[in-house]
Amino acid sequence: MKFSHFIRHGAKAAAFLAGAMVLSAPAMADHHMPGKGVVVQPGQDNVDGENFQTILVMKALKELGYDVKDVQNAKYPALHISIANGDVTFMADHWNPLHQAFYDKAGGDEKLSRTGGYIEGCAQGYLIDKKTAEKYNITNIGQLTDPKLAKLFDANNDGKADLAGCVPGWGCERVIEHQMDAFDLRKTVTHNQGEYSAIIAETITRYKEGKSILYYTWTPYWVSGVLVPGKDVTWIEVPKSAHPNGVDTKLPNGKNYGFEVNAQMIVANKNFVEKNPAAAKLFEVMSVSVNDVSAQNLKMKDQGEGGWKAAQRHADAWIAANRKMFDGWLEAARAAAK
Repeated sequence: MKFSHFIRHGAKAAAFLAGAMVLSAPAMADHHMPGKGVVVQPGQDNVDGENFQTILVMKALKELGYDVKDVQNAKYPALHISIANGDVTFMADHWNPLHQAFYDKAGGDEKLSRTGGYIEGCAQGYLIDKKTAEKYNITNIGQLTDPKLAKLFDANNDGKADLAGCVPGWGCERVIEHQMDAFDLRKTVTHNQGEYSAIIAETITRYKEGKSILYYTWTPYWVSGVLVPGKDVTWIEVPKSAHPNGVDTKLPNGKNYGFEVNAQMIVANKNFVEKNPAAAKLFEVMSVSVNDVSAQNLKMKDQGEGGWKAAQRHADAWIAANRKMFDGWLEAARAAAK
């Protein structure tokens, strides 16, 4: 239709145009903000090293229009149950397969949604200082059944090695406790459990004093930026696969560090996901490098910038530096909501 012809139909055209605008404006708004009016309750264990990844998801949801509440903190087992019950909407720090027992106990796939691979390649295991490893040729934690070798890592003069271990309720403590029995380490090794940040701080102090250290850790986390594997410390293997879930932990290269390589995943309430395709797609496509998370964790440690507010600043900086990727996630989410 020629523009002049459109003008000749002045009143009708104006009415048509006005109607089109009324209809299209909300539609455009809904497409851009598919989560408008929908409340989201994030959940997380109270671990500074996981604030960053939770905040990234929260910020993405907010840009999609969701009403995102302040995070609720609870231990991993309780979080899975809260998500299944709908009291919490999602958590961004489900370790798969480490948290499989928590997932199953909360109702599994019937009540929970777990898709994508938010942070892939998360390693775990035991490490000792490189100096002691090389001097005594220690490559395997099973060697610590020897009281003489175990005593090298004695921090409290009780004659047993002190293993800086895992916080109860995290999941890793189940594996360590299982292996303490499976590898006959009870008589020579003490698994120290408690607040990890305090235990590892003591371990780092011992290392700086030139003493031998034995500890559990994981990636992504700042510890491996302070005690650098291959330079300061070395990963040690286990005698055989011994896991409470009955899985084989041997890697394709033949090495066996006692833990499966994990992916941190976003676990959400299944009913919420089914009703919110935009959020479902976002949870599926979000992917952050394990190295980026480790870098943020190390920055948090080096600059003394722990806590939620610091992680928010770090997340804002990461989004600014990776805006194209971030926008791609949002576009995929909006497309899924059409």
